[in-house]
Amino acid sequence: MTLARTQDPTALFPPKTQRQDAGAGHAPGNKTTHYHALWLSDIHLGCKDCKAEFLLQLLAQTQAKHIYLVGDIIDFWALKRRIYWPESHNQVLQRLLQLASDGTRILYVPGNHDELLKPYADLKLWDIALAREYIHLTSSGKQLLMVHGDQFDSQVCVGRFYARLGDHLYDLLLFLNRKLHQVRGPLGYPYWSLASYIKLRVGKAQEAIRRYRQAVVDYARRQGVDGVICGHIHQPELSLQQELIYANDGDWIENCTLLAETNQGELQLLRWDEAIGTTRIVSAVTLAAPCAAPHDHKSMPTQATSTQEEVA
Repeated sequence: MTLARTQDPTALFPPKTQRQDAGAGHAPGNKTTHYHALWLSDIHLGCKDCKAEFLLQLLAQTQAKHIYLVGDIIDFWALKRRIYWPESHNQVLQRLLQLASDGTRILYVPGNHDELLKPYADLKLWDIALAREYIHLTSSGKQLLMVHGDQFDSQVCVGRFYARLGDHLYDLLLFLNRKLHQVRGPLGYPYWSLASYIKLRVGKAQEAIRRYRQAVVDYARRQGVDGVICGHIHQPELSLQQELIYANDGDWIENCTLLAETNQGELQLLRWDEAIGTTRIVSAVTLAAPCAAPHDHKSMPTQATSTQEEVA
């Protein structure tokens, strides 16, 4: 398979003769955090568990040269079962289309829940390019392969019984998540994921996560890249695996996380914090060679760091 690379971005992103103001859509006086690239996956628009309101706040306070949508952005599986498309979901989609129209380079790697878009890989739809896989070249020259990750399911499955049981239990946990948030919200408590809390304490789930990570890393190593960015399993992580960067940007169902490359050359795993209305850095790795082990910033909001450029 031939992978598209950002060394020749004009192939997928021809220069525009006219562009609107890149800050269009931001409220006057709001601070904007600038990044070289952002990675979002597993948003699941069309699913009642999607945290679209949080994502809208994020998109309103950030700008990036590149935005990569790493699969399961629109949940066609959920929409097939039941039509659910509130205004907040429509606003997320419209915001992404507006950013693409304004000049942000947006590339969409379809996953399994939006696999209906896979036949359109290597095309552009409404200024958004599609690809089955893609290699992003960082500002420091690192090559980061992007895959959604559903192609590794056969290597991860821990048995048909556990796979089916896991699906049903996950749906139950998301239902309990919604009910818990309905109780916590009016009491002033921020969003907290019961599903993530339990998943991290189930042995079979941890084994599946380990197998998935290894399958993704092995594939990236065969491609000869410096790192891999994926989604699919709703388990955010930024780590070094035998000197290869493994980055899973998580989801907007349970974790509300994303990955970002700063203009200063750092790859960050970010988590939306409802209490402060912005993201916090979970961990980060410097992309200059050789890569150092990721370091934690668990209590640091992005707007307070020196690694972002802010403008009024």
